[in-house]
Amino acid sequence: MSFTLAIIGRPNVGKSTLFNRLVGKKLAIVDDVAGTTRDRRYAPASLAGLDFTIIDTAGLEEAPADALETRMMEQTKSAITEADVIMLMVDVRDGVTAADEVFARMVRASNKPVILVGNKAEGKAAQAGVADLYSLGFKQIALISAEHGEGLSELYDALLEFHTEEEYVEDENTEEYEHLSIAIIGRPNAGKSTLINALLGDERLLVGPEAGITRDSISVEFEHKGRSLKLVDTAGMRRRANIQGKLEKLAVADTVRAIKYAQVVVVLLDATAPLEKQDAIIASLVEREGRACIIGLNKWDLVKAKKKEYMEELRYMLDKQLPQFHGIEAVPCSALNRRGLDDLMDACMSAYDIWNKRVPTAELNRWLEMSLQHHSPPMVRGRRLKVKYMTQIKARPPAFQLSTNMDKEFPDSYLRYLVNGLRESFGLKGTPIRMNLKVSANPFAKHKKKT
Repeated sequence: MSFTLAIIGRPNVGKSTLFNRLVGKKLAIVDDVAGTTRDRRYAPASLAGLDFTIIDTAGLEEAPADALETRMMEQTKSAITEADVIMLMVDVRDGVTAADEVFARMVRASNKPVILVGNKAEGKAAQAGVADLYSLGFKQIALISAEHGEGLSELYDALLEFHTEEEYVEDENTEEYEHLSIAIIGRPNAGKSTLINALLGDERLLVGPEAGITRDSISVEFEHKGRSLKLVDTAGMRRRANIQGKLEKLAVADTVRAIKYAQVVVVLLDATAPLEKQDAIIASLVEREGRACIIGLNKWDLVKAKKKEYMEELRYMLDKQLPQFHGIEAVPCSALNRRGLDDLMDACMSAYDIWNKRVPTAELNRWLEMSLQHHSPPMVRGRRLKVKYMTQIKARPPAFQLSTNMDKEFPDSYLRYLVNGLRESFGLKGTPIRMNLKVSANPFAKHKKKT
C-alpha cells in the first residue's frame, strides 16, 4: 500500500460509512448513535485504482481524564501518529462547530498533510454549510456523500498526490502458508481486549473496567514462534434476553460473523466465575460453525482455591457441559500479568492441527471393526442395525461418512459411542466431529423375480 490514511472527526459525521465504502465491505458497524466506533480499525482500501491503507477511528470528544471517551481519544491520537495523511471529516449540514475547530487545530499540530472532507454534501440542505469549511484554513477540500457515493472523484484528486508506485520484487525464498485466524470470544468483561493487548505488548485495543467496551470485531496481526497469525477481538455476548438496542444486536451479529470466518476460536472465561449457562451457549455457536476451539481461563491469578484441584473440577465440568467438545484443551492464563500466553497460543496451534487432521480409510475401518466387536450395534424395531464401513469425507472439521442399513432410526447413543471412540483413538479431542449416515443400496431391489 502506498500510504496510510486516518479518518478523523467528531462523532456521527460519517467516518465509518466512508471507511466501509472505500474498503468495499461492511467491516465497521454503522449506526445513528454517536460514538458507535471505539477502537481504531485498519483495512486495505481502494479508490479508482488508488490503493492505500485506511484507519477508522472513534469520534473525537473532549471529556474528563478518567472517562471512556478520553481513552477513545487516545486511540485516535495513535492513529494520527501512525498515518501518513489525515482526513478531517466535517458534517456540512451542521456547519463547522466549535468541536471541529478544536480538532482542526489538533490535526494541524501533527504536521501531517490534511484533507478536509465535507460529508453529507448532497442536496440543497448542505449548501449553507459548505462556505464554513473554508474558515478552517485547509487547502485540500473535498465535498462528498459517503452514504450515496457522491463526490468521490474530488476525494480521488486530493489523494492522488500522496500515491507512489510500489515496485514489486518477487522473493523466491518466501514460503507460502495459510494465515491463521484466531477469534477471541466470550461474555462481556472476560478480558478479551486485555488479552490481545498483552499478546501484542501494546495498548492496541481500548480496555477499561466497563463491561461491553468492544463493539466492532477488530483484527490485528501477530506473530507466534515464526507463524503469522490474525487475532480477532470481538464484542462480549450476553444472554439474548439481556441484549438491548439495535447497536448491541449489531455487535453480537459481528461476533458471530467473526466466528464463522475464524479457523480457531478461543472461548475466554473468567476463571473466578467459569462455566455459566451463557458460556455453554457461546461454545455451541462455535460447534455449529465447525471451528477449532480451546478454552482460555483468564484471571487465573485471582483464583483463591487450590489450583490443581480447581483445574480438575473445571475439566470435569467442561466435559459434562460441553460434550460436543469432549477433551477440549483448557489453558489457565492471566492477561493482566501476561502469564500463560505462550501456552494459550501453543494450544491454538495444536487445535488447528487437530481440526485439519485426516485419517486413512484403511486405518479407520480397522478401528471400526474393533469397535463393532467391542460393542455390537443394537436392535432397532426388531431389525439388526448394520454398520458396514466408514470413510473421512473432509477435514476442517473432521467429517466422516458411515455406511449403514438405516439412517433415521440410527440410535443417538450408538452414534455418540462411535464419535467418542474416534476422539480417543485418533487424537481428535476438543474439535467438532461431523458424522454423515449413508444408507447402502439394496443390490436385490432392482432384480425382482419375473412371473
